[in-house]
Amino acid sequence: MSAFEAGRRILAVLINCFKNHCMKQIVVKYGLLGGLIVAVVLAAGTIYCYNTGKFEGNMLVGFASMALSFSFVFVAIKQVRDKQDGGIISFGKAFKIGLYIALITSTIYVVTWLICYYFFIPDFMEQFTRYSLNKAQASGMSAAELAKETAKMNEYTEMYKSPLMIILFTYIEILPVGLLVSLIAAAILKKKANNKAVSAS
Repeated sequence: MSAFEAGRRILAVLINCFKNHCMKQIVVKYGLLGGLIVAVVLAAGTIYCYNTGKFEGNMLVGFASMALSFSFVFVAIKQVRDKQDGGIISFGKAFKIGLYIALITSTIYVVTWLICYYFFIPDFMEQFTRYSLNKAQASGMSAAELAKETAKMNEYTEMYKSPLMIILFTYIEILPVGLLVSLIAAAILKKKANNKAVSAS
């Protein structure tokens, strides 16, 4: 299965969810907004890294963009709770909202990386390996440690030849962040009917 075929199937699952009305409009909107943020930052960061050979700062910016994009999870859950569900929402429903947003945002991130990698920077792993080994050598690693680091980077480069591994690695970069934010947001924003009644009294 090619990378684009796998990406097409993932998008088809999401589109099927839309058709079955298992996502509300607000979830789609914030998922796409979050995806737009991480896609723009990823594309810009990729161009910067490729032209300068510097990677560390881009990683920090990338995680910051993920945190910003997933902040929409809080906004979405609160809007659904307060404007659509009468101020009441269960942990499960709140987490499901966050999960769908995380899936949409993460899938856009993955598709953006596939486009960047296959169409613009097919030698990314070679450049990243060179950067990592130069950094390791500059840090004063022993010959044995450097050989171990070289073997590890070569293994990553080999795995990166598989489109499915690229998709997996890219999802692992972002989706766990979205799941963690969804859990936190659901725990903070959940509100039961009896809690509402108590607060009203």
